[in-house]
Amino acid sequence: MKHLQIFIILLVTSLSIHSQDLKNESENVKTKMDAFASKTGVITKFIDFNLEDLKSSYGIKIDTRIRKVNSGSLESYFYQIIKPGKYSNSTASIEYSDLLELIKAIEVLENNESEDVISNPDYLENKFITEDGFQLGYYVNNGKSKWYLKLEKYGSDNTVL
Repeated sequence: MKHLQIFIILLVTSLSIHSQDLKNESENVKTKMDAFASKTGVITKFIDFNLEDLKSSYGIKIDTRIRKVNSGSLESYFYQIIKPGKYSNSTASIEYSDLLELIKAIEVLENNESEDVISNPDYLENKFITEDGFQLGYYVNNGKSKWYLKLEKYGSDNTVL
């Protein structure tokens, strides 16, 4: 009986230690924007250049801009898409090299779309995901395709149709 109690204590202890490790790992995951703009000990400057709004379904106004970030002597550019929410905004910050890959992916997705619609599946989804979790793609349902953006990897109300 005493061995069973010791085993249970060890099991519970190891599970709680493991769950704390997982929590710390998820807290350390940063987007390229977060990693670049959150350096300590340097002055960071944000400069925004507003662009035209994106058109979306349901008349939701989606803001876009280029954000230039100076962090110390380093400089980087991000294309940002901002979807206003009831309590907070969802924002995708797409680093320049990821944006170039995204443009290539759009061409491939556009070429696949008509073929995917013609195949008339019950459901089909075709998408591209950046390293930071931004998603661009479409799904086919009932013989029609619908394009979408998923701005952030985590959270709710971060999808734009």
